[in-house]
Amino acid sequence: MDDMVKEQHHITTILEDQGIICWGCGLRLILPCYTHIFKCGWCGAVTNKNARKHEHESFRWRRLRDRCFVSTLILFMLFVICGGVWAVYPVVFSMSYFCGVSHSILTLVLSTSTISTFSIAAFRCAGTPSNKPWGSYPAVGKDDLENYTFCLYCSKPKAPQTHHCRSCGMCILDMDHHCPFIGNCVGAANHRYFIAFLFSAVISTMYVSIMSAYVGYHLWPPLPLRTLHSFKGSSTDVAMRMLKEIVIAFFDSAIVLSARGLVLVYLFIASLSVEIGLSVLLWQQLCFIYGGKTYLSQLSSRGDTDVGRKGCQNLFRFLGYPYPASRHFQFLFNTKKIHSK
Repeated sequence: MDDMVKEQHHITTILEDQGIICWGCGLRLILPCYTHIFKCGWCGAVTNKNARKHEHESFRWRRLRDRCFVSTLILFMLFVICGGVWAVYPVVFSMSYFCGVSHSILTLVLSTSTISTFSIAAFRCAGTPSNKPWGSYPAVGKDDLENYTFCLYCSKPKAPQTHHCRSCGMCILDMDHHCPFIGNCVGAANHRYFIAFLFSAVISTMYVSIMSAYVGYHLWPPLPLRTLHSFKGSSTDVAMRMLKEIVIAFFDSAIVLSARGLVLVYLFIASLSVEIGLSVLLWQQLCFIYGGKTYLSQLSSRGDTDVGRKGCQNLFRFLGYPYPASRHFQFLFNTKKIHSK
């Protein structure tokens, strides 16, 4: 303790004329006049003298935009569920009672999992870093603020894995990105639920598209197409005539199609397009997790060629299992080996 007091006294007495103070511990530092970013040798805090607070669009406008996206997505999910029940159930139950019950159970499971995971990811806090003492030497110990920076928006220390989101108005721990469709950031506290929502949404939209196509096939009137032998001419003319016949037959049958059939067409097109988009997003997220990175860290290290952190252990760690599956199998193998002896 005496050595610590002597070190503080040495810094504060010799370097008073420099006027450069560490925001973390409040000690004065001696630095070259051209130094703009420096790290405190005592607490480890990083200070950027050139940092400026950038003002963009207002916080209220961002929150209003996010709430509109969330409301739209909730209405879309409710329409898909209610529209699917209204359009599919009568046809499925008319085919077989067993098919109707199975379809009801699958619909209930997929709807519950999708809405619940979406609600948790959207309305749960994405994860804020713990508050640490700062600003004065007695409260800040050696290396207590290692690689911490100062957030000008929150006016408090910011951990190395933390980013400030101006849409949410707070610092987010292990922030991946701000998703306007859930109206929230994807961070340490809700990243798993966001991935679970993507899995559930992809499976649900796939099931909706399959059931819509299957039921629509039974409801759609047959297309009055002519046989291939009735078309004469070159291959290009035959192809164009066949395409024309298909389009005319499609619109003729669509005119006499019931409202239930039109809802099925919309459900098929909407679910298929959403499924493609969510599948791409899910694959991108899994690639980032496999590489041990987030979306923001990937953007900040595009030139980094270090691939040593990649591996399936990142996926197991993300799912809450700290050890790879091979360790579990090895444990079972050793247990059987001991019992056999």
